[in-house]
Amino acid sequence: MLMISPRMASAMQEKQYTPSLLSFFIYNPTFGPREGEEEKKILFYHPSDIEKNEKIRNVGLCEAIVQFTRTFCPTKPAKSLHTQKNRQFFFEPEDNFWIVMVVRNPMIEKPNKDGKPPTIEYQEEEILDTVYGAVVRQCYSMYKLFNGTFGRAMEAGGVELLTQKLEKFFYRYLQTLHLQSCDLLDVFGGISFFPLDKMTYLKIQSFVNRVEESLSLIKYTAFLYNDQLIWSGLEQDDMRILYKYLTTSLFPRHSEPELAGRDSPLRPEVAGNLLHYGRFLTGPTNLKDPEAKFRFPKIFVTAEDGYEELHLIVYKAMSAAACFMISASVELTRDFCEQLDGLVGPQLTLLASDICEQFTINRRISGPEKEPQFKFIYFNHMNLAEKSTIHMRKTASVCLTSVHPDLMKILGDINCDFARVDEDEEIIVKAMTDYWVVGKKSDQRELYVILNQKNANLIEVNGMSPPPDDE
Repeated sequence: MLMISPRMASAMQEKQYTPSLLSFFIYNPTFGPREGEEEKKILFYHPSDIEKNEKIRNVGLCEAIVQFTRTFCPTKPAKSLHTQKNRQFFFEPEDNFWIVMVVRNPMIEKPNKDGKPPTIEYQEEEILDTVYGAVVRQCYSMYKLFNGTFGRAMEAGGVELLTQKLEKFFYRYLQTLHLQSCDLLDVFGGISFFPLDKMTYLKIQSFVNRVEESLSLIKYTAFLYNDQLIWSGLEQDDMRILYKYLTTSLFPRHSEPELAGRDSPLRPEVAGNLLHYGRFLTGPTNLKDPEAKFRFPKIFVTAEDGYEELHLIVYKAMSAAACFMISASVELTRDFCEQLDGLVGPQLTLLASDICEQFTINRRISGPEKEPQFKFIYFNHMNLAEKSTIHMRKTASVCLTSVHPDLMKILGDINCDFARVDEDEEIIVKAMTDYWVVGKKSDQRELYVILNQKNANLIEVNGMSPPPDDE
């Protein structure tokens, strides 16, 4: 028979609440300068059912905070405001356009005796400014990827068009924000690269060159396998945000059982067989459907004269995905899509099989994987390469890590310390749970290692932290 002490019983009744989104709004203080016109400043407000005067009051408070902090440092306006119950984040992506995100602090609800209301304890220090400040910047970057800048909408149709675009985009996007899953990887916003041998990499490069030569409309190409990047013709910052969209939104919506390697039924006869596993993830779901629509999402990427608008075609065969970008001024037809399907489908199917087979051989040669003594996160600021053995799965809605949240918080704290200095630095922390946490910053690279060595000393820990292979 299991006995539970009163202390354990009360602890079990405690409720823990993770960070959550309280409000998110965008305003421009120049749009309602006179008294009585304050509502004109508000371009978007979530949740929309908030009473008008409360919206005006909240926006006015943010204006006052920004103006007040500017008296101390005109070139660096406020980035966040800490209170007991919540944290506010401010971001000015374009002149006079402000994005504000208000996050409720995590809290613990403790029951009281005698029927009294429960006691609420807010954990004010559990939220990191760097993490949630990065989330606000990601919100703007994702909007800009699909809509261009706020200024572009203003030029095209004034405030009315801008508010329409903001409503349409953020109504959906904010539903995908899962703030409890945010951590150090959101600060980096990096790209996970797929490790390949040189011969297979050359096959992919040859494939990209052949497709771009045969279909001259294609301006840029990106190639991914297992949600990891292998090849990209885009600028780094554009690829960074497109990669986030693909891996956290588009690919999870189209996940399917994969066929790969030598088990593929096409392998023996693929050279003379036009059948394949290729399909469009954006655009027509079925080319044979006479009612099929040939519309593709449009994205905006950096160009010499500012930005350019492109059709985004994402085409997948098994675990391989190719992204083709074509000028938005071109009208894409059924003939073009059929031509792309016939050309890319068989080649991409064969490539996916080759990559999987090669990867399986390499793993077999390297022998069985042993449980490592350490787990790490690595990031290279120069090429945005990111690698984590701490994260078992990381998407917009799910973050499965193999370490305790307290250790993730320590990693975030070390990253904040690194951000304050330009020099190379090393920090070693002994956690209360007998874990050692090591952070190293050197030559635009950052490495964070968690060691489970109960009796290790500082000298031993310093000698055990591994430099991962650079991507």
